Amino acid sequence: MTGQIPVVDEPDSSAHILRLVSSGAAASRSDLARILGVARSTVSLRVQELIDAGLLSETGEGPSRGGRRPRLLRPSSDGGFVLAADLGVCHVRLGAVDLGRTLVRAEDFELDVTAGPEAVLDELLALSLKFIRQDALLDRRLLGLGVGLPGPVNFTDGTVVGASRMPGWHGFGVRDRLADRLEVPVLVDNDANLVALGEYHTRGRTGENLMVVKAGNGIGCGMISAGRVHRGASGVAGDVTHVRVPAAGDLPCSCGNTGCLETIASGGAVLSTVAGKGIEISTTAELAGLAANFDPVVTSVVRFAGRQLGEVLSTMVNFFDPHALLLAGRMATIEPYVAAVRGALYERCLPVATQNLEIGLAGAGADAGVLGAGILVLDNALTG
Repeated sequence: MTGQIPVVDEPDSSAHILRLVSSGAAASRSDLARILGVARSTVSLRVQELIDAGLLSETGEGPSRGGRRPRLLRPSSDGGFVLAADLGVCHVRLGAVDLGRTLVRAEDFELDVTAGPEAVLDELLALSLKFIRQDALLDRRLLGLGVGLPGPVNFTDGTVVGASRMPGWHGFGVRDRLADRLEVPVLVDNDANLVALGEYHTRGRTGENLMVVKAGNGIGCGMISAGRVHRGASGVAGDVTHVRVPAAGDLPCSCGNTGCLETIASGGAVLSTVAGKGIEISTTAELAGLAANFDPVVTSVVRFAGRQLGEVLSTMVNFFDPHALLLAGRMATIEPYVAAVRGALYERCLPVATQNLEIGLAGAGADAGVLGAGILVLDNALTG
């Protein structure tokens, strides 16, 4: 079941070549020699190693450019897969991403992160084995695991840092724990970063500066700068959920402070507010339904929440100047919330920052996180 992604040690390594073919940047040995600036004989040697390892295959001939028609290359359909796990507070979405960066399969399972790291990771491993055994994946090589967590992550060592909604996780070595058990490369990141990475891949706009805001129980923002995830020095770049806002007053937050954006603009906060006004609902799906039917109380509350988020994001847009700002997560399904965010951005941002800014919904949907987690592992393992 397990296999090994080639180790990257030089620009013309087998791993770099596999990445170029997997990403679509190169389709033949000639393309690879041109991109890498090395002799075709060197490329041919590396390509043959990958074919012999079952990671690349030849799929016919391409158009001639004055000589022999080139043999086309593609990732082998049975060359293995990366397992991806996108954890929320109460669930996990598991996915399998192949070497062609295609999400082969995805499935949701219940999983409570408040149970603590050891219990949760043991359950995650059990669910992963169940997920693999339910399909033909069992006969394919597991090349690595990518994990997204609903809290700040030190990407360098794969540990959780100060996650307010994940009691007992602070300082826990998630990457090492999972790598020891699975014996494959493991990478761990914040869930919003992976959603942004998955959305960036789906959009296919090379070098784009992108902000993807995941609004659910908390509010996170993944940022792609010139095609690369921007994590900051401590791994908390984009974690807007604990920005203090005047409208929140002294409301206590899960982080221990008061007046954070999360207390008035997150899904949990909105549900709590409407409950205080006599509307007993427990899910954002119910919230969205009432908003779609123009319930005056719900509409007023979600518009207020969306405006508060939009005002915070306007500062980030002015500073970061992205090509696009996209909303994801459960709250992004509520139209008045999204409209209020958009209105605040146009009102508060510099005109030059919004003149060509795309403001909308993330297109990758629920699969963005698992797709991003899979690509994260492939990019880091196969980059030369």
